[in-house]
Order: sequence, then C-alpha cells, then structure tokens
Amino acid sequence: MSEKSKLTPAEKKRAEATRWQRIFLAATGLCALTYLLNILLSEIRSGNAWGLGYGTAATVLMVGAALFGWRRRSMSFVSRRGLGRSRVWLYFHIYGGTLFLLLLLMHTGFRLPRGAMTQGLWLLSLWTALSGVIGLVLQKWIPRALASGLSIEVNYDRIPELIDQIRERSEKLAAGCSDTAQRLYRRKIAVALAGPHRSLMYFIDITGGIQSRLKELRYLQRLQEGDERQRLDELERLFRAKLEIDAHYTLQQALRFWLYLHVPMSLLLLAFVAVHIFMVWYY
Repeated sequence: MSEKSKLTPAEKKRAEATRWQRIFLAATGLCALTYLLNILLSEIRSGNAWGLGYGTAATVLMVGAALFGWRRRSMSFVSRRGLGRSRVWLYFHIYGGTLFLLLLLMHTGFRLPRGAMTQGLWLLSLWTALSGVIGLVLQKWIPRALASGLSIEVNYDRIPELIDQIRERSEKLAAGCSDTAQRLYRRKIAVALAGPHRSLMYFIDITGGIQSRLKELRYLQRLQEGDERQRLDELERLFRAKLEIDAHYTLQQALRFWLYLHVPMSLLLLAFVAVHIFMVWYY
C-alpha cells in the first residue's frame, strides 16, 4: 500500500491544500521574476508585448476562475464528463482569481490607468478580488462559529416555518402560566418571536447576547414549582432556540448578501474585459 493511500481524508485534504499553496507561491514568484526582467529589458506599458502578455494571462485566469460559478450550477454535467472535483475548481477559483489581480496590476504597471473605461475595469477588478477575499473569510468563519457556539443547526430557507412553530407552542405555554409570567412573555418574549431578527452582536459574540436575554426568564423559573416550573423550562428552551435561529439568520444572511456584492460584479467584470479586448484589437 502506498504512503498516499494510507492518509486519512483530513490529511489528504491538507496535503492537497498545501500543494495548491506551493503552486500559487511558485506562480507568484514567476510573475515577480518576469516583471523584474520587464523592468530591466523594456518599458512598463500595457500596450507592448510584455503588457499584452500580462493582460492575456490575466484574462485566461479570470475566465477560468469565473467558470467555478458555472460548475456549481452544472454539477451533474461536470460529474458525467469527469471535469474535476469541486475542491480543485474551488482552489483554482481562489488562487487563479488572486493571480488574475496580480497580473492585472502588472499589466497596468501597478498604476491607475488614465481612461475612464480602463479605470472602471481596474477598480472593478480590485472590488471583485477584495470581495472574494471577504467571502472566503466569511465562508470559513461563519460555519465554525455557528457549529461551536450554538446547539442547533438550521436550514436558512426553513427559518420562517420554524419560528412560526416556536411561536405557536410558546403562546400555548404562556397562556397556562401565571400573570407574572404572561406579562414577561408579552413584554420580552413575544416581540422576539414575531419573526426573524438580525443583530450585529452575533458577529461579536454568538452566545453572549442570548445568555443575557434569558436572565429574567431564568430568575422567574427559580421562584416557581410544579407545572408552572415545567412550562417555564419549556418556554426557556423555545426562547433559546428562537434566539439561536436569529444567530443563524444573521450570519447566513451575511453570506447571501455577500453573493450580491461579489457575483454581479464578477459578471460585470467579464463584460468589461470583453469590451476592453474588443477595443484593443479593433482600434
């Protein structure tokens, strides 16, 4: 049995990530060496052979990185044709997109171009790359934060349905409680159960806000006995579940909002590049 086959799935994943990092560093070093030779041998201009070479390589990488979105929407077709595993496409999207930005900057001599069209293309490229980095950070941090700090897992699309179920059950429990508990329910809990709520506090501390909002209900629990105590215990469990759903709603919606910042701009960038290439060759 080969050494490679002895690796666990996690070890294989780390090994593959390391291999892509090395490829990226080697490609970055090659770009730096090429640019240094350009400085020594020729003028830094986007219109000469060096500059056109940078621009062509950047365009190829941009198109390749953009195909990741098509791959996600055509998984059955890609699988039937054996066009690579999703992780390979993801790594190329990340590292290819980063190299695209580097080659674009080399293409323009690390300067803001003069024309309005090329300035827009340059700034749009920076935006696309920066939003891609933000998305990568969010996609790594949010699932870990939700898994480590919360006790439930929630499908984003089912959040309204789950909240309706929690609200109906909570209202029945509150109706059988004492007047004091009912006042607390109307004043604090019913408002929270009205629907999904976003809060920036979940980005800072995914559990701290939940604990503080349960304090008053927990204090009332300790003063009760028998059936009243059981109803308040169940009400606390439901209230906690709703607040954790709000944490899921906030962070998962941030991921969805990021898509609106990244994907449309990426498509617009493709269109700008196509127009730019046409203008370069036509004029």
